[in-house]
Amino acid sequence: MKRFRTILSFELRGYFTNKVFVAVTVVLVIAIAAVLFFPRAAALVTDIFGDDSADGTEEGDGSDEINRDELPLMLVSAPDDIEPAVVGSFSSAFPDYNVKSADDIDAAKKSVSDGDAECAFALDSLLSFTYYSTKESFFDVNPSVAQDVLRSLYTVSAMTSAGISPEEAESILSAEIECETVTLGESNGGDFVATLIYTYIMVYALYIVILVYGQMVATSVASEKSSRAMELLVTSTDPVSMMFGKVFAACIAGLSQIAAVFGTALLCFKVNESFWVENELIRSVFDMPTSLFFYMLLFFLLGFLVFAFMFGAIGSTVSKLEELNTASMPIVMLFVIGLLVVVFAMSTGDTDSLIMRICSYIPFTSPMAMFTRIAMGSVPAYEIAISVSILAASVFLIGYVSAKIYRMGVLLYGTPPKPSAIIKALRRA
Repeated sequence: MKRFRTILSFELRGYFTNKVFVAVTVVLVIAIAAVLFFPRAAALVTDIFGDDSADGTEEGDGSDEINRDELPLMLVSAPDDIEPAVVGSFSSAFPDYNVKSADDIDAAKKSVSDGDAECAFALDSLLSFTYYSTKESFFDVNPSVAQDVLRSLYTVSAMTSAGISPEEAESILSAEIECETVTLGESNGGDFVATLIYTYIMVYALYIVILVYGQMVATSVASEKSSRAMELLVTSTDPVSMMFGKVFAACIAGLSQIAAVFGTALLCFKVNESFWVENELIRSVFDMPTSLFFYMLLFFLLGFLVFAFMFGAIGSTVSKLEELNTASMPIVMLFVIGLLVVVFAMSTGDTDSLIMRICSYIPFTSPMAMFTRIAMGSVPAYEIAISVSILAASVFLIGYVSAKIYRMGVLLYGTPPKPSAIIKALRRA
């Protein structure tokens, strides 16, 4: 245990005194703080310099007409009996246009062609119109908006003709449907979009940390081996202490960096919570359920240890740093495949599919798959217990096997050993 603590403290000093590590952490913290303090800063600037948008709007009752005149012109030609209703409805439906009636459709078309008006509508009735514009764009939604407006006007007109008053018709059309969603079984509650964001954050944070810190563990081992310092280290201490010390140091460094970033985000949000009161999405993201946070931390920690041990073992089998990327490719591909399965399940919403259930019990994919099922679905407690037990046992088993590979690999130079040779050496050990 003393050797383990010595190696752990030495590796941690290496991480926390690394300029790149510190610089990246500081930059991320500053960026998060700047984003979350932005509404407060914007409100402060507004208080100091005032809101110029209110200038001139308090004098006279014709300010809205003045603002309307500055908007792009939309001309509407319709039969006399429906023209007032159509122009009024179009004015409400198109707030970014100055809607005016046009008696002569030929003159309206000429105004559009000359650029005096941006577009024009020629209505034969509430069920038929022609749209004129000089721009043909896929993003032009004016015709579809006009269709919705005219459909509502036609419905009101039909109801009125049937003896229903306009007020009653409007009340019927604007009736709201109440909806209540009840989730049967276990559920974490909360907003679905926020839950989806929790899951994406955890999955991609695990992906980034594993790749970055796993490669750092492998690089550290390969560097010591290439400098021949490993021959002295491996004879002065046991390989289990060496491997576990390096991996746990990388895990603590990674968790410390994540805690600094997300802790800063939470603190800055709490300080500026009143400025985010209208943003329900941001508020719900920072209102993560305690149970979900616990599962996120648990699967994050166990998942990282599994892959970090594998990276450490791979790093001990190469003789040159240039060979490290090739040697670690199978581990990276294994993790990427698991990531793709989970992301596809999240995108389709089918997080309880057969492949997700299988991946929930495989140590290499369960940190992402089981957490996703917990966050976005209903998972029985016994399934969670089985998955965690398998993952925890795998951590110690993979760690022990990686330590054996580590002891054998650091003393081998030249061509990297084949998997069959590693298995034979492990059997002899």
